[in-house]
Amino acid sequence: MKKTLLSILFTSTLLFSCDTLSKLPIGGGITDAEAAQAIREALTQGTGKGINFLNKTDGFFGNEAYKLFLPPDAKKIENALRTIGMGNMVDKAILQINRAAEDAVGYAKPIFVDAIKEMTIMDAINIVRGPNDAATNYFRQKTTDKLITAFTPSIKNSLDKLNATKYYADVVNAYNNFPTTFTKINPDLPSYVVGKAVDALFDQIAKEEANIRENPVARTTEILKKVFGSAGR
Repeated sequence: MKKTLLSILFTSTLLFSCDTLSKLPIGGGITDAEAAQAIREALTQGTGKGINFLNKTDGFFGNEAYKLFLPPDAKKIENALRTIGMGNMVDKAILQINRAAEDAVGYAKPIFVDAIKEMTIMDAINIVRGPNDAATNYFRQKTTDKLITAFTPSIKNSLDKLNATKYYADVVNAYNNFPTTFTKINPDLPSYVVGKAVDALFDQIAKEEANIRENPVARTTEILKKVFGSAGR
């Protein structure tokens, strides 16, 4: 998938440009606690949007930016199978890989919610005053390991439905045992798909963060109106 991803943004970001964010009026009628609450609400909205974009039919398979294929190392094997008339099996495996990723991304919601709940006032202020990818870096640090743990069983179960895991492992192991094979291929398909799914999620969140920083967004709660309305004056 393209770059690794984990970005959303913090509260200010959802509503104002970087210049506006740097002027967030912490103090002067707005308490640190109110600013932090607004940031949490903005992050919740932004992460939810990023997750929902991928957690649907064709969120991966129908998206050229995120569509998953067999691992690059297996390209020669894939070409050989298509040559001998087994392309349909390869296509089914690829479809299932993407369906597995689409389903697994849904498990990210509570993980991001917990990370936002655990955010301290100082974390929130640092995100507001930090670099453009401050929110992304926060989520990357707080959620990566948990996302991998949450995605793995879902993706493995999905791949097993079409015997994609077993089939891929059998083919790769046979290839690895050839006396002419000097570079071994990793037969662990679930780990490959999990890694790509996590990367795609972070990439989408990063795009949401960038969009939030560049484009004003409607304030949907009173605390957002208070904090960001004040920041925009």
